Order: sequence, then C-alpha cells, then structure tokens
Amino acid sequence: MEEPVSFSDRIAKVFKVFAIHMVGSFRDLVPIIGVIAIFQLAVLRQPFPELVDMIIGLVLVILGLAFFVMGLEIGLFPIGEAMAEAFARKGSLFWLLLFGFGLGFSTTIAEPALIAVTKEASVVAAKGKFISADPDSMRSYAMGLRITVALSVGVAILVGLIRILKGWPIQYLIIGGYIAVMIITAFAPKEIVGIAYDSGGVTTSTVTVPLVTALGVGLAATIRGRNPLVDGFGLIAFASLLPMIFVMLYGMILFRLN
Repeated sequence: MEEPVSFSDRIAKVFKVFAIHMVGSFRDLVPIIGVIAIFQLAVLRQPFPELVDMIIGLVLVILGLAFFVMGLEIGLFPIGEAMAEAFARKGSLFWLLLFGFGLGFSTTIAEPALIAVTKEASVVAAKGKFISADPDSMRSYAMGLRITVALSVGVAILVGLIRILKGWPIQYLIIGGYIAVMIITAFAPKEIVGIAYDSGGVTTSTVTVPLVTALGVGLAATIRGRNPLVDGFGLIAFASLLPMIFVMLYGMILFRLN
C-alpha cells in the first residue's frame, strides 16, 4: 500500500514543475527577444524606451506562459479527454455533437481577438460606406460577424467529430473546403473577403485549441478502430476553414439586403 503524499510534498512538486515551465517559457521567448534587441540596437541604433517597464512586462509574460501551460496540463487537457471518453461510453451521439457545437460556439463568441477584429471591421466598413456610419449599425455589423464566426466554429467542431466517428479521411474534406472557399471568393463582395480570411485565424483561441484538441484525441482513443494520431487531430483545421466560408456568405447576404 502506497503511503499518502503529504501536502508539503505536493506543494514542492508543483513548484518544481512550475520552475521547469518557467525555464521553458523563457527559452521559447529568447528568439523573439533576440530579434527585437538586434533590430533596436543594431538597425535602429536607439536605446530601449522604458527599459524597466519592458523587463517587468517580459517577466510577467514568462510567468503567464508558465501558468498557462501548467494549467493546460493539469486541467484542460485531462477534462477534454475525460469528457470525450464519458460521451463515448454513454453512447449518445446527440449529446456529443451538441457539446462539440456548444464548445466551439461559446469559446469563440467571447474570444478577445475576434471582438477586436470585428470592431475594427465595423469601423472600416462604415468608412467604406458598406454599412451606415451610425453606432447602432456598426455595433450590429460587428455582432453579426461575431455570431457568424462563432456559429461556423460550432459547425466545424460538429463536422470534425462526425469525421472521427465515421473515419472519413481528413484531406478530402479539407481540400473540398478550400475549393469551396475559392469558389465563394469569386462571388463574395471584395469588402468582406479579407475579413473572412482573417476570421479563420482569430478563432483558434488559447482556450478553444487545447479543449478541442483534447476532445478529438480522447474520442479517437476511445472508439475501437480509430488511431488517435491519425483520427484525433484536425478539428482545429475545420475551425479555421469554415469561418471563411460563413463570413463570405454573411457578406453576400448583407450586401444584397443593403
């Protein structure tokens, strides 16, 4: 019988793991620091402005990355895999797909990067007279973009889960999706194309990616005949692809209405 681990030993283990993550975070930031330092000192030949604030900010970034990675390993990855296994054992396709859609929608609608992009898009659209310049129209346009992108990510996760369950080859779906993107691009208003393409990048947030990845890998590991390495990954690719299609369709509908 194993002896129970004392509280002090657990705390010591947590601090040890955190220190390892801090060293790893600093190592990952070294190339970025090096590039900035070289261009600032050798090319621009100027001292760093507010050097103390920059150092404090760098320390906070290292701490934040270490906390984030540690949180992923302790919390998000295990819960994603556990929920996938629980849904597979429950045998309810409806609840699994509903959870996948809800996960994609809820994490995307509140994504700060998406909020910033849609807000800026509403300002540019108003200046280009694509929409009215009044605050209500701009707010409605930005919210419409957010909801459209969030719906597309929800559908993307749903399609990705069905692919894992059915064992469909991912390359055919991705190729078909990008063919659809090229076709729709030819008919979409030019004012929406760039926003649509950028929306595919802002959907893969720091919360969505680990949860969705763990969900896919956990589901593939639970289903007999599925290889987690082959079938478990790819959900993020769908989450980056479908927003481009949905946003361009949204722009086409909005253009016709206006």
